[in-house]
Amino acid sequence: MNAGIIGIGRYVPEHVVTNHDLEKRMDTSDEWIRTRTGIEERRIAKDLDTSDLAYEAALKSIEDAKIKPEEIDLILVATVTPDKPFPSVATMLQDRLGANRAAAMDVSAACAGFMYGMVTAKQFIECGAYKHILVIGVEKLSKITDWEDRNTAVLFGDGAGAVIMGPVSDGKGIIAFELGADGSGGKHLYQEQGKYLYMNGREVFKFAVRQMGESAVNVIEKAGLVKEDVDFLIPHQANIRIMESSRQRLELPEEKMSKTVHKYGNTSAASIPISLVEELEAGKIKDGDTIVMVGFGGGLTWGAIVLKWGR
Repeated sequence: MNAGIIGIGRYVPEHVVTNHDLEKRMDTSDEWIRTRTGIEERRIAKDLDTSDLAYEAALKSIEDAKIKPEEIDLILVATVTPDKPFPSVATMLQDRLGANRAAAMDVSAACAGFMYGMVTAKQFIECGAYKHILVIGVEKLSKITDWEDRNTAVLFGDGAGAVIMGPVSDGKGIIAFELGADGSGGKHLYQEQGKYLYMNGREVFKFAVRQMGESAVNVIEKAGLVKEDVDFLIPHQANIRIMESSRQRLELPEEKMSKTVHKYGNTSAASIPISLVEELEAGKIKDGDTIVMVGFGGGLTWGAIVLKWGR
């Protein structure tokens, strides 16, 4: 059987922090942020934690899939900002959702975590072990961001995106994937215990531009397709210049690339599922479309998926 997406949902906090708000607290400007990153504003979860964001997105995906929580077999939560070291966000969700039959675990692959989760779910579904798997990308990066550091504070936001994965019809679902890691680059993007996130922006940018483009091309070849077969690109929403490099490698027009970074900033593992939901709601993705999702993250990690949309 083929594994694909049968339900979607997203949740972003109500509180908006604009570039102009950041101008008041640090040495930066709206123009400086926009021209370098494409970001105009981001959402910040004031009184909500990671599990709260995940819960709201999960409810929407379950409703969209037209299943009950007790029909979920496995919960995979991609995050690097759990509520606490343990229990996992996934087990907290299992209890809160009433998904009493589900196994549950968190996946830590930073911004590539959602794709790691989707590929893991694919294996369980296609071997017949599980039927319905809830995969969530969620982050509350605001709690590990130094709001006095203009190099990182301007980049990140909070949010959650969720999908229910299950069997789909022939020719639909995930048709190819690529996952990878380079642990030697972990020193460029990390968080010390109890401290803020650290990023060597120059090194991460160089890695991301190279790897995002290479992974997008590689996964298309694995699917037995060519660039012209791609209907829509959903890149990790980290930086508009990195995203553009991927689009140009695939020779796609601008309207065929998802762009939500201006509204939400970099939401790490949540950025691709949030973008997927937005584009579907906007009618930009239709049944039978070939979608490429590609991202990179701390670790360093990367992942790419070719998905034929439809149930």
